[in-house]
Amino acid sequence: MEESLSTPPGPTLGVEEEFLLVDGYTGEPAPHGPEVVEAARRRFGVELDLELATEQVEAKTPVCHNLDDVRRQLHGLRQVTAETAHSLGYRLLAVGTPPVGGPDTQTSNGKRYHRLTDDYRLLATEQSICGCHVHVAVPDLETAVQVCNHVRPWLPVLGTLTANSPFTRGRDSGYASWRTVVWSRWPGAGPPPYFESAAHYESTCDMLLTSGAARDRQMIYWDVRPSAHLPTVEVRIADVASTVDEAVLLAALVRALVATALADLGRGLPAPRVPTEVLRAATWRAARDGVEGLSLDVLSGNLVPARLLLDRLLHRVRDHMDGADLAVVRQVLSTMDLNGGGAARQRRAFARAGRISDVLDQLASDTMSGSETWTGGPFRHTA
Repeated sequence: MEESLSTPPGPTLGVEEEFLLVDGYTGEPAPHGPEVVEAARRRFGVELDLELATEQVEAKTPVCHNLDDVRRQLHGLRQVTAETAHSLGYRLLAVGTPPVGGPDTQTSNGKRYHRLTDDYRLLATEQSICGCHVHVAVPDLETAVQVCNHVRPWLPVLGTLTANSPFTRGRDSGYASWRTVVWSRWPGAGPPPYFESAAHYESTCDMLLTSGAARDRQMIYWDVRPSAHLPTVEVRIADVASTVDEAVLLAALVRALVATALADLGRGLPAPRVPTEVLRAATWRAARDGVEGLSLDVLSGNLVPARLLLDRLLHRVRDHMDGADLAVVRQVLSTMDLNGGGAARQRRAFARAGRISDVLDQLASDTMSGSETWTGGPFRHTA
C-alpha cells in the first residue's frame, strides 16, 4: 500500500518519563528528588513530580498533537531537569535501574507513600526503577478497555524498544531490562487480562482493591490500562528511553497502535485472545534479550528475532501514520540497527575497559542527546 502524507492526524498523546538522580562524583543514587522538584519550580516554573523513591523525579509533557510536539517537550523537560540537578551537584540519568548502589531506597514523604511502604514492605523499599508511560486519548472507558485488548499482543514488542537497564549493583544482570524483572514482583503489574467489557474490567479492579493487591486505581499497574485519572489508554511497559529519539519512537508506535485499534473497533474486528500466561512469558523473554535478541511471537508461539516482530508491528500500524511519522520511525529504527538499543550501548561502554563509570558517562550523554547547551562533565566513579 502506498504511503501517503494525507493520513489523518492521530489522537492526541502525552508522555511521562521517570529519571534517576545520582551523585555527580560517585554515580550512587542521590535521594534528593524533593530538592530538584522545588528548584525546578523556582528557577524555571516547571512542575516536576516526585516518585516513591526519593532519588527519582518524573517529567510529564502537556497534551501533544504530533511527534514534533512530543520531541520538543521531551527535550525541554530533560534540559530543565538536568540543569536543575546539576546546579545542586547531582546528575540526571535516563535509565531503568540504578547501575550502582544497593536495592534499598529512601521513600518520599507523604501519607500515600508511607502507606505503600507499610503495605508492600520490601517491595516498596527496593522500588528504584524508572519507566516511560505513553498516554493516548480515547473517548470513554468502554472504548479504552477494548483498545487495551487490541494493544495487549504487542506489549512485549514495545518492551524491547527501550530496554535500558542491564546493570544493577555494579554488575550486569544478564537482562536488557532488569527493571521489568523488578517491576513484575508487584501484584498489580504485568500484562492485563483480556476484558469482555468495561464492567468486567471494573469488577477485576474491585477484586484487586479488596484483596489489598492495590490500594487504589492508580496502583493497578498493568502494562496497558485505562488511565486512572485521564481519558486515555496508558501504555506502561517501557523502561525510560535512553534518548529522546527512542522515546519519540515509542510514542509514535503506541499512538499508531491505538489508532489502529480504534479503526478495528469501528469495523467490528475482535482482538486476539492471547492468554495472559503467554504474554507474561513473552514479556520475560523481551526483558532478557531486548531488541537485539529473540522474542516470543505470541500468536504463533515461536521464538523469532525481536527485530522481525518490530517490522511486523510497523506493518500493522503504518496505515495510521502520516508520512512524517513513518519517516521518523524508520530513521530511529535504522539508527538502533546501527548503534544498538540502550542496553547494548551500556554494555559496549562497559566492555571498553570494564569500568561502570563508562556506563554512567554513556547514560549521561544519551540522556541529553540533542541538547547543545549541556555542559555537565564525566563521572569520576572508579568502580
